[in-house]
Amino acid sequence: MRESTWVSLLLLLLLLLPAPQLGGPQDSRPSPEPEPERGPLQPFDLLYASGVAAYYSGDYERAVRDLEAALRSYRRLRDVRTRCARHCAARRPLAPPGAGPGAELPFFRAVLERARCSRSCQSQRLGGPASRHRVSEDVRSDFQRRVPYNYLKRAYIKLNQLEKAMEAAHTFFMANPEHMEMQQNIEDYKAMARVESPLVDREAKPHLESYNAGVKHYEADDFEAAIKYFEQALREYFNEDMECRALCEGPQRFEEYEYLRYKGGLYEAIADHYIQVLVCQHECVRELATRPGRLSPIENFLPLHYDYLQFAYYRVGEYVKALECAKAYLMCHPDDEDVLDNVDFYESLLDDSTDPASIEAREDLTAFVKRHTLEAELIKSAAEGLGFSYAEPNYWVSYGGRQDENRVPSGVNMDGTEVYGLSMRKKSPPKIGRDLREGGPLLYDNITFVYNSEQLNGTQRVLLDNVLSEEQCRELHSVASGIMLVGDGYRGKTSPHTPNEKFEGATVLKALKFGYEGRVPLKSARLFYDISEKARKIVESYFMLNSTLYFSYTHMVCRTALSGQQDRRNDLSHPIHADNCLLDPEANECWKEPPAYTFRDYSALLYMNDDFEGGEFIFTEMDAKTVTASIKPKCGRMISFSSGGENPHGVKAVTKGQRCAVALWFTLDPLYRELERIKADEVIAILDQEQHGKHGLNVNPKDEL
Repeated sequence: MRESTWVSLLLLLLLLLPAPQLGGPQDSRPSPEPEPERGPLQPFDLLYASGVAAYYSGDYERAVRDLEAALRSYRRLRDVRTRCARHCAARRPLAPPGAGPGAELPFFRAVLERARCSRSCQSQRLGGPASRHRVSEDVRSDFQRRVPYNYLKRAYIKLNQLEKAMEAAHTFFMANPEHMEMQQNIEDYKAMARVESPLVDREAKPHLESYNAGVKHYEADDFEAAIKYFEQALREYFNEDMECRALCEGPQRFEEYEYLRYKGGLYEAIADHYIQVLVCQHECVRELATRPGRLSPIENFLPLHYDYLQFAYYRVGEYVKALECAKAYLMCHPDDEDVLDNVDFYESLLDDSTDPASIEAREDLTAFVKRHTLEAELIKSAAEGLGFSYAEPNYWVSYGGRQDENRVPSGVNMDGTEVYGLSMRKKSPPKIGRDLREGGPLLYDNITFVYNSEQLNGTQRVLLDNVLSEEQCRELHSVASGIMLVGDGYRGKTSPHTPNEKFEGATVLKALKFGYEGRVPLKSARLFYDISEKARKIVESYFMLNSTLYFSYTHMVCRTALSGQQDRRNDLSHPIHADNCLLDPEANECWKEPPAYTFRDYSALLYMNDDFEGGEFIFTEMDAKTVTASIKPKCGRMISFSSGGENPHGVKAVTKGQRCAVALWFTLDPLYRELERIKADEVIAILDQEQHGKHGLNVNPKDEL
């Protein structure tokens, strides 16, 4: 028998296995036939595109209407696909093969009937062919990242519906925890509206919410409530697992070849397609254990439910259930000495009428692990037979344990530490996902080119002089003293980077506000705005970017050496870091994941003075030790570079005086545009209109500020 054929037959045998009934009796009933929705369902990608277009055209009411409709359509489509898959699996079971000539025909008849059932079910519930609802990967990614809620938040603000805006902002932030601007918006709203109740995450995963509630009650020693929520979390987990697996049965992408040009035979084609589905379903364990916006799952997530439950049931005196849960946990960690000791202890607490051997592991996890193990074996066999590589992840790593100090009275060690955000897979180093070019025009007269990337021993680096004149430097330095706030951008911390220096900062909008109020010259505040725009244009032009560069954050910053604290300093004014990824010097890597500002693409520092000691800007290798370039700040000097792991950098200690600069971060993604900058643009436009004598304005600059 050909190797690919016997692997294909193994896959068919798995198809014939009955799906385990998980999550209790209520989940064992056949899924009811979905109820039809009135009228055809509009494709969510078209509604999304319409909503975005309406937002940019200023029609915020239509933007809200279409974006909300897009989200409803997206949820409805997932629900229809899930329920139809479950409905057809129950109504059209796969028939086992017979014997003799045509033995495989009953099986393939069942496959065809299920396909027809699925197509009919979806077409009926969607009000048209399911093919209308296939969308691009970009749109799918936007909905997974909750990008529509970013647009919704902005549109609701324009409509002065702040509660809805902040609910949308919170929903977006839960999946984008690196978006510091959104976090600040939420905090500002809470302070302004004096909101005490938590905001609602409209896309919250029920099983994660119940699990978190269970942990909180457990840590408060409220074990009855903890049991309630953990059991609820398990029911929701197994239900969402079935939904995840059903959604895996959609169209697949084949990395090694174009699917429509594939010329494999019958069994090869079945095997190649089904293995894609099977791997996707197998990965649902990771999917359900991963919090929104995180790359890594909660380690040991599913077994942890039973670990918490075994102790909680013990504390409420339900020893049989405690034993069932402990034995369930051992199915994932059979050598866990602590839980093995717990099993012995729980068995000693049973009354004489109960045979400890009759108490078995929980049925829900038993069925789940049996299927999971069979899938792993089958994928491994298929990898060997079909010639692709697959490494089975360790889904139940044992160092993810309960986080508490409870002890079983027998002295069994129940301690453990729950580890979040650790990945068993090696991450790839950050890559710049665009063509690397430099050497474009500097746009302005008098600007002096100093060094390029090669001369600075790196990638995407440039050093320029005379971006500011001496007069402009003095004016900016003067205005800085009138607008700076201690710890601005760092929650008011006076010395966020080193205890030996004071940190002060101010934003463009703060400068314009102070200028309008007469606390600083409005002309000087306007200069801050103008020179930052000048820097943006230079960066965009020099690095020859083929798309618009937007402000992500603009900050005037000063670092002042504190007297009496400068002897024998060996710290840095700003530690070595990268601007859009988490620098890991020991691994010589930079992880582009939260809480890093992953959306930043380019950075720039425009210096205002040089009458201080120390404070050199340095580039290093990823080891954060090997200095590749050192730059002494001076008036009008600007250093700019790409924001990734290719450019780790920091600031040497400022040992005397005050070092001031305008720090600028840019993004190529318009959704991460700096909100304060947008507001500042509006203020500048109004001021320009007033200056040119245009009247009839409906907006006052003070209102915008």
